[in-house]
Amino acid sequence: MATSQSPAGYNARDWPPFAVTVDLVVLTVRDGALSALVVRRGEQPFAGCLALPGGFVRESESLGRAAARELAEETGLAQLPVHLEQLATYGEVDRDPRMRVISVAYLALAPDLPTPRAGGDAVAAAWTPVASLLPEFFPGSAGAGPAGSTLAFDHAKILSDGVERARAKLEYSPLAAAFCPAEFTVGELRRVYEAVWGVALDPRNFHRKVTGTQGFLISVGDTTARQGGRPAQLFRLGDVTLLNPPMLRPN
Repeated sequence: MATSQSPAGYNARDWPPFAVTVDLVVLTVRDGALSALVVRRGEQPFAGCLALPGGFVRESESLGRAAARELAEETGLAQLPVHLEQLATYGEVDRDPRMRVISVAYLALAPDLPTPRAGGDAVAAAWTPVASLLPEFFPGSAGAGPAGSTLAFDHAKILSDGVERARAKLEYSPLAAAFCPAEFTVGELRRVYEAVWGVALDPRNFHRKVTGTQGFLISVGDTTARQGGRPAQLFRLGDVTLLNPPMLRPN
């Protein structure tokens, strides 16, 4: 008799087995630089190499639950990011030397997160400037990172896709505020755009654009001098979901 687990005429052994993993591109801005959360692998393959946090999906868990578990196990970060979205699926036949592995990548964005703590099969975890991992994304950077900074598997491709997704979303959405505290200055917001895009922006033009975009920023009626110099006006994110006109990246 056919069951829900084994429908009539279907035999799972007719199909080759493969595994599913989740990988996380977790981005934040630290010390004025766009930084990614990376771990150093403690096991083969690619033992000793840097990699994005992630791992195999267990039989009884969803993709989202697997992503949260791997993030907590490998880095000690249990809090949910401000912004989390599915990035892409990666399925090149030879992307993992162990077996056929399909990876579902997630993009997570948040303001300054705490220092990670390594665990699981990761021997180290750290926030690393993206410019040292992907120097081609930041032409004015100091260049490639230190020895051993090459990412394992196809994680350089996944990271570059995540950075490009974040850059594009900053043009048309208010996502830049996800890197800021709840109340922020225009200068702090500008530095997020500069860090993510890898360019310098004219302060006056930027201020005019963001304050002139309806629904983007709302004044909280207070100022702060935490940046030094003259007190700057504080804002919070408005209810806009699509920036019109968009904040286009300089060529």
